[in-house]
Amino acid sequence: MTRLSTLLLGTAALALLAGTATAQIKIGVAGPITGDLAAFGEQLKRGAEMAVADINAAGGVNGQKLELTVADDRCDPKEARSAAEKLANQKVVFVAGHFCSGSSIPASEVYKEEGILQISPASTNPVFTERGYQNVFRVCGRDDQQGMVAGTYISQRFKGKKVAIVHDKSQYGKGLADETQKQLNKIGIKEVMYEAINPKEKDYSALVSKLKQAGVDVIYFGGYHPEAGLIVKQSREQGFNAQLMSGDALVDKEFWAIAQKAGEGTLMTFDADPRKDPRSAAVVQKFKAQGYEPEGYTLYTYAAVQVFANAAKAAKSTKHEDLLKAVKAGSFDTVLGPIKFDAKGDVSNPAYKVYVWKDGKYDYVDGKGQ
Repeated sequence: MTRLSTLLLGTAALALLAGTATAQIKIGVAGPITGDLAAFGEQLKRGAEMAVADINAAGGVNGQKLELTVADDRCDPKEARSAAEKLANQKVVFVAGHFCSGSSIPASEVYKEEGILQISPASTNPVFTERGYQNVFRVCGRDDQQGMVAGTYISQRFKGKKVAIVHDKSQYGKGLADETQKQLNKIGIKEVMYEAINPKEKDYSALVSKLKQAGVDVIYFGGYHPEAGLIVKQSREQGFNAQLMSGDALVDKEFWAIAQKAGEGTLMTFDADPRKDPRSAAVVQKFKAQGYEPEGYTLYTYAAVQVFANAAKAAKSTKHEDLLKAVKAGSFDTVLGPIKFDAKGDVSNPAYKVYVWKDGKYDYVDGKGQ
């Protein structure tokens, strides 16, 4: 063998080894990185980044490191589909996302067509997992479960009071409002008003006046924190002190920044706060050391990435069919505790609680989450 041939073979071997050493598993996280709901996009992004960093530091997945791509959907259905197509073009095998149900549902069609595992940390609309898509899962609960908790709480805490149902026309907001209405009606409480608003407006004083004139005692709002914050703030400005209650889209300090002191006493439903679970303590401290409070869906996103990584390890593969089998069959230890999915792709143990906003923070209404 000539010296040149030996040199070429050696170079080829080095290139092969280098390729093996740097091979990466591409995954994505998708949510509203920009726009009115960017606070939630930040939660998803931070959760995914920390999970990837921790998994890679521990050796990666099956000897390979994870490479994360962030996609922005602005909580818009059309942009969500574009974001999903962008991730598919980059050959990701898994996506943690999206945040808004109105984004997760259209995006899931792309992931289904392209053979990509999707685990949403935050999309609660029942439709997401009711279509029989085998690649779709979520680590959060559903709005029919959340609405049941909200409706029951209103019936017990505000017995005999006038209740209004308001929503923002979004897939998430209307779905949650309707599930809460369904539970109230089932119990025997008929709302005195059912109203829809246009999101992203700055003045809801006409709605407030209408609610005030009807003598409403409790406003249940299905929608996101920007509108909820404005509605309660403008209510107090009119001297209207009806109780505001909403869902998990208020689990960010941005709600308080908008509502300010008017947000005091606002109620909401959200799954059990994983920051209070001893199993997440080490990860929570890592976030805090970076000056970031891992509230809301931060740890849910971390958990979604954990599920993927553990499923890939169990399957010893990132091929789509192998991943799906592993996810469906497994029980996964995560920062949320053990996660197991039912046949639809929903978690088997959601635990919605009622929270109250006080002094710029939210906590269990009874202080214990019981």
